[in-house]
Amino acid sequence: MPSPSPYPLALSVLAAWPLLVAWGGAAFGSFLNVVAWRLPRQESLLWPASHCPRCGHGLAWFENLPLLSWLLLRGHCRHCRQPIAPRYFLVELLAAGLAVGMLFARPAAMGSGADPLLLLLAGWLLAGWLLPLSLIDLDSFWLPEPLCRWGVLLGLAVSAGLGFSQGFTSGCSLLLSHLLAAAGGLIALEGLSALGQKLLGRPALGLGDARLAALIGAWLGPTGLALALFLAVSIGALVGTIGLLSGRLGRHQPVPFGPFLALGCLAVWIAGPMPWLELLGLAALTPLPPGS
Repeated sequence: MPSPSPYPLALSVLAAWPLLVAWGGAAFGSFLNVVAWRLPRQESLLWPASHCPRCGHGLAWFENLPLLSWLLLRGHCRHCRQPIAPRYFLVELLAAGLAVGMLFARPAAMGSGADPLLLLLAGWLLAGWLLPLSLIDLDSFWLPEPLCRWGVLLGLAVSAGLGFSQGFTSGCSLLLSHLLAAAGGLIALEGLSALGQKLLGRPALGLGDARLAALIGAWLGPTGLALALFLAVSIGALVGTIGLLSGRLGRHQPVPFGPFLALGCLAVWIAGPMPWLELLGLAALTPLPPGS
């Protein structure tokens, strides 16, 4: 008969850790739903407390439980019986999944010697920044300039902090490469937008997309930015083709590009650059210097 583990409590906590992280991510996703709803309307993020957007009735604590409340209420307000959009549940579920996914992330953008705990916190911060940007873009084809600007500054600050924690040379190299990537992302997408204006008579991309590309460059560096852009364009083209073939999208119907940029960024952060480079057959040809 096998002997009992000498560390039952530690093993129990380790096994429960993803569940606790998922619950925390869902709770934060609930707050991000509020951000995406109130920020474009220039409303306070803290006051008034959570309420039904249809009847305005304040929510009791048991109506505001992440994931569970929507299921228990069967997607309807308890007071006015109007439907609650499934998006609230889906965003909380997505935030929970991203929070857990960051536990297994293998980002190379911050150098090979970055502290794992700090990388985890950085990953949560990045996901929490990109999610409301994506939701606002889906709703209104608008990427708030202050959120993008502060996202760039945060990315550079995180790059500097994690870089200099690995040594002065690593810090300088990483910060410089991420600064150049941010500038390159901004210039590249602004150039594409201007080219689209010249060739098609209308901008191919919005300036908000260029600012979001700068944010991605500040967090991922040059190689990560290039891969995120490739993934965003590929996924966007696939979704657009499916939409056209299914009749869900018109030929000239605009589609927000921000969510695809965010998806590409998170895919590169979580999986690291190597799987995508191997998929493209470029792994052997692409060295990954610090700050890649």
